[in-house]
Amino acid sequence: MFTTETPLTGILRAHEAWLEDPSAGRQADLTGMTLNDSNLAGVILRQAILSGATLLDANLAGADLSGAKMERADLQRANLAGADLSGSTLTHASLAGAWLHGANLSEIIAAGATFRKARLGNARMIDASVNDASFVEVFAPGVSFHQSRFYDVDFSDSHLEGAVFYHTRLQHARFQNIAAQAINFSGSKVDHCNFARAALAEAKFIRCELIQCVFRHADLRDADFRECRMRGGDFSAAQLQGARFAEAHLIMADFRGGNLTGARELTQDQLLKALTDESTILPNGARGPFLRYSGAEKPK
Repeated sequence: MFTTETPLTGILRAHEAWLEDPSAGRQADLTGMTLNDSNLAGVILRQAILSGATLLDANLAGADLSGAKMERADLQRANLAGADLSGSTLTHASLAGAWLHGANLSEIIAAGATFRKARLGNARMIDASVNDASFVEVFAPGVSFHQSRFYDVDFSDSHLEGAVFYHTRLQHARFQNIAAQAINFSGSKVDHCNFARAALAEAKFIRCELIQCVFRHADLRDADFRECRMRGGDFSAAQLQGARFAEAHLIMADFRGGNLTGARELTQDQLLKALTDESTILPNGARGPFLRYSGAEKPK
């Protein structure tokens, strides 16, 4: 399985024995080792120590790295397709350009990590704790982020079509210019996040709590805000045609300059609690501001 006979072979054998019986083997400690371009496909390094290890362009497809300590590890451009990194510690690790298609990253701790330009299609990052991390320009259609916690994380310019952030907590996250049709934030708390110029057609924010988020110039056509609780929020110049708002709370949501043509299930009480002006296009196609009893909340 490995490219050459090296001490690594013995380390891995001893580690497998340790996993079976700690008294019979020894935990793998690859701290600071350089293993660039290594063929480690399917390797078992569960609960191993790889702190500061360098694995540039390594093949770790299908590897078991669950529970591994990987602080400051350099995995740039590594192939981790289908790998299991669940419960691993990736503090200040670099996975820039890594291939993580279908990988399991559930319950990871990833403070200060970078996933810039990584490919995360259909990966799982469930119940993860991520802060001060970069996901800029990732390609991650269909990725699952259920119940994870993201603080000060940058997803700008990424492809997140069909991504699921179900019951996720996001604070000060940046989603500018993302391509994310049908992304799902249902049940999440989204606090002071920036979605400026994001492509969010058919996005789901059902039962979501949105606190002072920015959606300037965002494409939110046919988005679903049913039962969403908004506190403030900037929707100036946002495209909201056909969006759904049944039972949504829109306190001080700023729709000035927004296009609500054909928006569904809005009531006059909802629009009176929001901000509209002459630059707002109301659900019936008329220009704002919204006036009580005008009927402009009803699409034609």
